[in-house]
Amino acid sequence: MSYRACHPLLAAALLGAAVAVQAKGTGNLFVSSEKDAGIYVLDGNSYKVIKKIGTAARPRHLQFNPERTRIYAACGDGDAIDVIDVDRLELVDRIAGIEDPELFDLSADGKTMYISLEDDAKLGILDLETYFAERDEKPALTVADPIEGDLREEDDDDDEEEEEDEREGDEEEGEDDDVPGLRTVEVGEEPEGVLANPNGRIVYVTSEVANIVHVVDTQSSEITANVVVGNRPRRFALTPDGKELWVTNELSGTVAIMETATNEVLDSIEFLPKGFRPEQVTPVGITMTGDGKTVVVSLGRANHVAFVDVASRKIEDFVLVGNRAWNTTLTRDEKLLYVANGLSDDLTLIDMVSRKAQRSIPVGRVPHTVLIDD
Repeated sequence: MSYRACHPLLAAALLGAAVAVQAKGTGNLFVSSEKDAGIYVLDGNSYKVIKKIGTAARPRHLQFNPERTRIYAACGDGDAIDVIDVDRLELVDRIAGIEDPELFDLSADGKTMYISLEDDAKLGILDLETYFAERDEKPALTVADPIEGDLREEDDDDDEEEEEDEREGDEEEGEDDDVPGLRTVEVGEEPEGVLANPNGRIVYVTSEVANIVHVVDTQSSEITANVVVGNRPRRFALTPDGKELWVTNELSGTVAIMETATNEVLDSIEFLPKGFRPEQVTPVGITMTGDGKTVVVSLGRANHVAFVDVASRKIEDFVLVGNRAWNTTLTRDEKLLYVANGLSDDLTLIDMVSRKAQRSIPVGRVPHTVLIDD
């Protein structure tokens, strides 16, 4: 059946689906730049900047929707989560009124967003269908101005303290009702890492101040366990079988390994690349290969990533990258790894077979997260 032979609305839907399919797999890289208030789009072959997509202030964590047609961008200082169209390379919508979103994760069906709300010490649970159906109107898609000057300061990750002090006490009873579809769970101070278990029943949240991983039941919105890990836990990786949860601990210089069935810490791995002091090793980003055999950990100010064998928990390689290695992203075929280096304003490209750095790719100021349209 041709588009002409069917109902006009159906034809439009089919045509839209065809365009969406064609748009996938461009190889483009999307990189959030905290200080430039935007997402840089790089050609996946030449690594030249195709476009900068302006956003609300301080874009950090990025994540595709399940169809990979949209990108959600947490804009901490803009109190919003922006929505980017992957095909059009444009800001097309905004989830407004989310105060200081840090990181988030989506349920497997993409209908629920779990958000760490740093200032309020809460986990936000947002029903996306309810939000878009019940909000008063689509917010104005204004974009923030880049922050002037060289702001790659030593304490760049903590430059929100004054803002947090100013916001204390501003919370009013019933404020969750201001955002349709949003309910919250109180957690420890400075929540950051969020991981939704694919089983749909559990969400994990780190509290940087309490040194705890909270285990939250998604149906009751209650914490079912508090697991003490290392100092300042940040991010997660779950083994493919769901049995182990790996947690980076920035100030301990370690990764803790939790057994998900018992919520007990089974083991801890310490990192110390040659030539660095323990206090310089600040693990944050973590990525696990699809077969669950290898974990890559970015070591922050130690300017390395570490390759760890999951079964033996032995460190196999350290690879030198840029300054303050923050987040890591694998291509879907797992042949290449991109490392976002927040204080050298670049990406490091690593070949996963040789485990060698191939090149440095300059991009923006304080790059945070990399997504690949592959």
